[in-house]
Amino acid sequence: MSVLIIVFLTAVVALFSGVFEQGKFARYIGILGLIIALYVSFLPECTFFEHYKHMYEYSSNAALFTKISIVTTLLLFFLGGFAFSNHRSHQSELYALMLFALCGGIVLFGFQNMVTLFLGIEILSIPLYVMAGANKTDLRSNEASLKYFLMGSFATGFLLFGIAFIYGSTGSLDLYKIHDFGVSNPGNVMFTLGVLLMLCALAFKVSLAPFHMWSPDVYQGSPSLITAFMASVVKISGFFAFFKLMTIGFAGAFYDWIHVLGVLLIITLLLANVMGLAQTNAKRMLAYSSVSHAGYIALIFFGMNTLSTYNLAFYLFAYSLSTVGVFMCLIWVEKLKRETSFNAFKGLGKSEPLLATVATISLLSMAGVPLTAGFMGKFALFSQAINSAPFLVLVAVLGSAISIAYYLRLIIAMFFFKESTFKTSEKVTLTYNIVAVCIIVSIIVLGVFPDLFAKQFGL
Repeated sequence: MSVLIIVFLTAVVALFSGVFEQGKFARYIGILGLIIALYVSFLPECTFFEHYKHMYEYSSNAALFTKISIVTTLLLFFLGGFAFSNHRSHQSELYALMLFALCGGIVLFGFQNMVTLFLGIEILSIPLYVMAGANKTDLRSNEASLKYFLMGSFATGFLLFGIAFIYGSTGSLDLYKIHDFGVSNPGNVMFTLGVLLMLCALAFKVSLAPFHMWSPDVYQGSPSLITAFMASVVKISGFFAFFKLMTIGFAGAFYDWIHVLGVLLIITLLLANVMGLAQTNAKRMLAYSSVSHAGYIALIFFGMNTLSTYNLAFYLFAYSLSTVGVFMCLIWVEKLKRETSFNAFKGLGKSEPLLATVATISLLSMAGVPLTAGFMGKFALFSQAINSAPFLVLVAVLGSAISIAYYLRLIIAMFFFKESTFKTSEKVTLTYNIVAVCIIVSIIVLGVFPDLFAKQFGL
């Protein structure tokens, strides 16, 4: 909880820096606060907060996911100077809202109670509804904000109905008491209905088809840095909360929901990858890519073992690094070309080779090409699920093969056009180059030496 308080206070200071017309310093305030929070996340939790263990517990798993979320948010903040250069009048609000959303994610990592789960999801979601519409003069951004808000409210209704059914059947909101009820009362109709309603609500949050309808429009309309935040930090938070709820709270009703999840996984992998092939806009393609990765990550529920939580963390971190790597390239192109079609990327490899390289390595990692972190992440998930759900693994492999086609379209646009369409003297900043090198090295090193992930995050 110490980390949560630090991030919250950082968000408040960043927000009020705008009141004193010092919004340009909000990014530096956020970076400093996140570095302090990352340092504190490696320290033992203060004993004072043990009084709140029945609501929130900063366990070793919560600490691990908190660390990877903070690292990802830090990378995005480093990119913010260029990405938010046209939001000078309200930069402090955007950085503060990102930090408030991160607070919601940290709450989700340690929730022990359905009330804490609900609060975490809403603290995570409400700032996103505002940030999606940050480009006030852009109709797509306005549409993204409204659509995300309406669909998010709809999903919240499912969540609250599910919690009501769970409370009505168990008489408790505590995660472990709910687990005990599920074990001792298999087949309880009200409990099963609550489980399925909450499954639908969380499937929306992590973009599992057919609850993904909001993703393409919201991803395309939102400012690109916010989209990157949604595709990385929000997915980390949502999936760990999903995993924790289903494997602890609803473990007793495992056979009631696992088959439903299997059907959602098949729909997600096939639909998202086929739709990804049909896209002509890189940002929209990445939205469907994000949906497909939700399908791959959902394999974590099949063949679970003692390494499942670690495998989930590794995959989410690898995917988040790749997401930041692709989006930093997309942000640059969008700022210069004011569009994100595949054609806009033509010749980028000639004008900005480092930026094109980090995007290429990130896309190859997303596709699961060997010697990348994404390959090791997929290999771990597929190996875990192969014995209990071989058909689902086969569908996932097929989906990965399809995804290579639309990832290659972007790579070809960047490197295989001799004439560069970038007629500008503006060059990538030093910060961009440093972040690009860090991401390239991290993806390759984790792909060759995956055990370094455990060492770097104190495992």
